[in-house]
Amino acid sequence: MNAKTIIPKSNLKGEVTVPGDKSISHRSIMLGSLACGTSEITNFLKGSDCIATMNCFRQMGIEIKESQGHIFVTGKGLRGLKAPASILEVENSGTTTRLLSGILAAQKFPSILSGDSSLNRRPMERIMTPLKEMGGTIYSIKNNGCAPLKIEPGTLHGIDYVSKVASAQVKSALLLAGLYTHEETTVTEPTLSRNHTELMLQGYGHDVQTQKNSDGSYSISLTGAKELQPQKIDIPGDISSAAYLIGAALLTKNSELLIQNVGLNETRSGFIDVIQKMKGNIQVLNESISGGEKRGDILVSSSELEGIEIGGDVIPRLIDEIPMIAVLAATAKGTTVIKDARELKIKETNRIDTVSKNLSKMKGNVIPTEDGMIIEGVEQLEGASINSHFDHRIAMAFAIAGLAARGNTTILDSKCIDVSYPDFWNVI
Repeated sequence: MNAKTIIPKSNLKGEVTVPGDKSISHRSIMLGSLACGTSEITNFLKGSDCIATMNCFRQMGIEIKESQGHIFVTGKGLRGLKAPASILEVENSGTTTRLLSGILAAQKFPSILSGDSSLNRRPMERIMTPLKEMGGTIYSIKNNGCAPLKIEPGTLHGIDYVSKVASAQVKSALLLAGLYTHEETTVTEPTLSRNHTELMLQGYGHDVQTQKNSDGSYSISLTGAKELQPQKIDIPGDISSAAYLIGAALLTKNSELLIQNVGLNETRSGFIDVIQKMKGNIQVLNESISGGEKRGDILVSSSELEGIEIGGDVIPRLIDEIPMIAVLAATAKGTTVIKDARELKIKETNRIDTVSKNLSKMKGNVIPTEDGMIIEGVEQLEGASINSHFDHRIAMAFAIAGLAARGNTTILDSKCIDVSYPDFWNVI
């Protein structure tokens, strides 16, 4: 079962880096493949999700080489992809599935996207519906709104789409599809989701407009039919991966860590804001900007945290970090309320359910709600056998919980962590 046992520790000291940002790594392969020429990528995340994206484009005739830690993607332009000889296997990657669907909907060849058993249970109608509005032909082979997805050749047109949720995957799928139209494509979302696609498109020479509306929503627009130009991309460390090391330093006694070169994009940095509100000892140092992406070093040390309320606009900025936040809240002073986070239900697992059950196993005081959870801090969690449900963020969050628990903690099916942080166990 690939189980790992965590023995409680303290006095965590040192400097560390984290793997390249997962979201940016996906997009660097996609846009590099659609550009006219060779893009060079450094600090690419070699997690299984990003490798799935790489393999899909190789199946469509894109040359992707690796040399001395650099990735070279030789793009063939917007119309340079070739029909794959077989099903495009997306493994466990929702990002690959949804963003690639936007690209494939505009191609002159049919394709099928399919993943593992977990991926093939995740909802895809949120991208299928607007892609059909754009003129795409995409449907669920099993007619259940999930992958495998069949995508037929299509001619797309621009649309003005209002999304009910702030989702970078929905927005990105439509913007990538919009590259293949001669009209403007606009996506309006209630709050601004992570904007890596917009920033990277601009880096590749494509104009993208972002406008904040009077009701607080955001509209993101582009006009298609313009070729992309190859780039050099240095990917910052993934703040979602850094969150676990930050959590380790906060929870364990006499600890201090410096985590270097972490991406600090404002649409992703809600976790740092929350830690500061919980009275955590955390500082951002040496800030800089490269390729439109803010980055810096994070200094964090042992802290006595306080419970707070977390909801509203900050949720899209930390949705992947909520399992770690819940672990931190479990021993914080007072009550933490997490709300407006229904998106947790459609991740690799229903994370409201899996976080609540595992915290309860560790004698945490948690009440799951329809859109989050209510957590009353206890003095110390107790070691337990934790079911990861093959969800990398559940496995990592509870591995960190185990460092500060009373007694040993075992994480079942721990290999799922390879999705986003292959070296996690070695680092810990």
